[in-house]
Amino acid sequence: MITGGASGIGRATAEAFAAAGARTVIADVDEDALRRAVDDFRIRGVALEALSLDVSEEDSIVSGFAEIRQRWGSPQILVYSAGTGARMEATELPLERWQRVIDVNLTGTFLCSREAAKLMLEEGTGSIVNVASVMGLVGGGVYPNPAYQTSKGGIVNLTRTLALDWAKRGIRVNAVAPAFVRTPLTAGLLDEPGMERKLVERTPIGRLAEAHEVADAILFLASDAGSMITGHTLPVDGGWVAQ
Repeated sequence: MITGGASGIGRATAEAFAAAGARTVIADVDEDALRRAVDDFRIRGVALEALSLDVSEEDSIVSGFAEIRQRWGSPQILVYSAGTGARMEATELPLERWQRVIDVNLTGTFLCSREAAKLMLEEGTGSIVNVASVMGLVGGGVYPNPAYQTSKGGIVNLTRTLALDWAKRGIRVNAVAPAFVRTPLTAGLLDEPGMERKLVERTPIGRLAEAHEVADAILFLASDAGSMITGHTLPVDGGWVAQ
């Protein structure tokens, strides 16, 4: 089950999992995007399921996982890819914008992990991969984004604590920390004059990440190939945090 699965990293991850033979459910709050994604995948011969889900609402998450269990059984893998940001100076950031970012990025991660784990623990196995960010591993970037960076840093430590809580009960919990990726979420940012050049200059490998590269890292962590890895946040960043 992949949140934010209708676009960006989530959609690329859905494609990677489906290609690997997994029965894949994409969840998203944007129902139009969900329909487009399902139709596009089916045209290309990729079958997946879709679920309308608002990760900022606890009731939606609880009922969503209940529907998953009823329709498809307990999930073996959860990928939390839903996210949002608020590029503003801290002194200009309204509480409601701060709270929205925390609700979607951090609280949503916790609630989906909680509900997925309830089902996984019954089976004695499961793998959770959260999408954090290099901005959760460093204090600064090329512009102020305190709510986003705080939420992603929270995901990094939430990943650690849940991994330790569930390590002896069959559930692994990891995260990826991408640098800047070409997605619908970053399209407006990359269209700003000079912004892409600044981001590329900050990336030692000399280019932006592509969504499929993040998806491949998620697939690795979720799969048996990563069976001894838990509590880890894997940067997919072209060397960003090594500087």
